[in-house]
Formats: sequence, C-alpha cells, structure tokens
Amino acid sequence: MTESIAEQRAARVRATVRPEVQAVRGYPVTPPWSGIKIELMEDNHLDRGNDTAATLALRDALGRALADAAFHRYPDPAAPALKAKLRERLGIAAHHGILLGAGSDEVITMVSQAIIAGGGTVLSLEPSFAVFRNAALASAGRYVGVALRPDFTLDLPATLAAIEREQPKLIWVVYPNNPTGNSYADADIEAIVRAAPGLVVIDEAYEPFAGRSWASRLDEFPNVLVMRTLSKIGLAGVRLGYLFGAAAWIDEIDKVRGPFNVGVLQQVAATVLLDHYDELKRHAAAMIAERERTAAALRALPGVTVFPSNANFLLVRFPDAAAVFAALKAHGILVRNLSALHPLMANTLRISIGTAAEMDALTAALKQTLAAP
Repeated sequence: MTESIAEQRAARVRATVRPEVQAVRGYPVTPPWSGIKIELMEDNHLDRGNDTAATLALRDALGRALADAAFHRYPDPAAPALKAKLRERLGIAAHHGILLGAGSDEVITMVSQAIIAGGGTVLSLEPSFAVFRNAALASAGRYVGVALRPDFTLDLPATLAAIEREQPKLIWVVYPNNPTGNSYADADIEAIVRAAPGLVVIDEAYEPFAGRSWASRLDEFPNVLVMRTLSKIGLAGVRLGYLFGAAAWIDEIDKVRGPFNVGVLQQVAATVLLDHYDELKRHAAAMIAERERTAAALRALPGVTVFPSNANFLLVRFPDAAAVFAALKAHGILVRNLSALHPLMANTLRISIGTAAEMDALTAALKQTLAAP
C-alpha cells in the first residue's frame, strides 16, 4: 500500500530533525484568560481597570513615543538610547557590556549557542526554568540537573560534586529561584562560581522583588554575568531581556545575536517605560506587601504549605493540587499547576501576586474549596 503524504512527511521529520529536539517538550503557554490571571508573574496593576494618574501618564507617554517611532526602518542593533536608559535607571556600570534579547528566553538561547553549541555541558539547579534544558538540547549540548533539597534549599556538596564530575562550560543559577521563590545563600553561590570551570550566569529576573543582586560583585570574578528581564516589572508584552557584565564575555556572545533581534517598537517602549520606573517600583513594593499578606492567609488554611518567597509569586503545596487547580478555574482564577515539572514539585501550585482585590478573591476561593467535604 502506498504511503500517504502525511506518513511520508512524518517519516522524513523523524529522520531529519535531531532526536534531542524531537524529545524536547515545548514550553507550555495557557491561552488568553478572561478571569483573574495570576499565573505568569505579570504586573496586574497595569490592567486597564486599575489605571491611576501615574499609569495614565505612562500610557500617554508611550502612545506619543510609539506614534513617532520609525517603525518602517530597521532598528539600530546597538540600541544606544535604550542601553543608556538601562544604565541610568538600573545602575549597570559604564564599563560593563549589555546584550539585549527578546525576553530572557532569547538571551538564554544566545548564551547556549555561544557557549555549548555542538558540544559541552550545561548545569542547572532543579527544579528551575525549563528553558535552560531546552536551549541546551536545541544547541546540541548536554544538560545536567542537580536536585535541590526537599525544602528547595541548595545542596552545595551535591552541586560541587556535579561540577567536579561534569566540568560544565555553563552554569545557570536563578536568584531568587523560579518556581520555588527562595534565594540561595551568597556564600553558596560564591562557592559554585569559584568551582566553575566556565561561565556562571546568575538569572535575576525577580531582582525588583528580592532587593538583592550580584551586579555589584561582577568585577570580583572572571566568570560571572547577570541576566535580567523587564517582564516581571510591567513589560511582559514588550519582550525585553538583557545580559550584562564584562565586555570580554558580552562581545563574544553578541556574535550569535540576530542583527535586528530587538525591534524599534520594543526599544522605544522599553526606553519610555524606564522613564516611569519609579511607578513600576511602587507596583513591585505593593506586590511584596501583598505577597506577605497572602502568604500569612494561606498558611492558616488546613493542609497547606507555603514556601518562603523573595519573588512576586508563592509556591504552595496542597493535599490535592489538581483538584484545587480545577476548583480555582471554576471560580475564574488561573494559577499554574507545576506538579509534573519535577518530583520535588508534587502537588504544588505557583500563585503570582496580583492586586489586593485579586488576592482576596483567591483566598476566599481557597477557603471555600478546602472547606468542601
């Protein structure tokens, strides 16, 4: 019997696409949600129904700047205005290089391509951001995960043993960690940096909520870069991530960047919004306060474990996370079920911090759900 075109195509794909890529699971993204969305660590204070005089001024400035943007021209790949604004508002040293990407996802891809494409080992602490593994495998590298302890603290002896055994060219450390929310001790990170034979990238996506950073220590070590994103502080839709540190590293990684990877509208929007960074920081402060208030409320619920967090989300363990996830969706509340991410994540939900009203609705829905027979 003659094979159909579909069967021929499937066979050709299997024979042509690298097995490592075929084995990778795509990063799951939930379709748009019309209810309370506290799933992806966004700044819900910027939703249209929450506008204040400050956010209206931000929107007005953004609209005027985008209207004047040269969207019909290719962007300046050096992005001088945006990089200058990043240095001014976020305190990046003048002698440090900056690499821009379409979100930290693209930065991770560029680092992986520059360091391990075609061979080399990547090491990361687990559970952590799934893109580290996917980018390593897509770059034909080898990925090694080192499990955290059951309470999500760093197992330093196991990590140092893995570094000695695997000799990774690239190590990712998330600070605070996603999806657990906790920060590792600086002394432990320093031990990892000193043991690493190659590059260590410290992912500080949640720095606005943690109040701690390795940026001031970059010049102490020959092998450390810091990666951040503007997504967690109100610019998730703009898609801008950045890597900074010694120019010797940044200049090499920049060679694999697409020539026009960060578009005109991204550059203009991010530059304008950084002019309003004080307002975005006020939102972050509100989320920190709401994180602590919500954590206290959830700890009072029966059978619930709330893990310590220095980020804009809480990791919470329930007796039956799947049932709680479904019940919250029925209440119009979307969170993230991470139970299948890693064995240590059994029965956990990650809950982003929204507005006070949203978190009150969450707490009320959980009280009703957990009280049900």
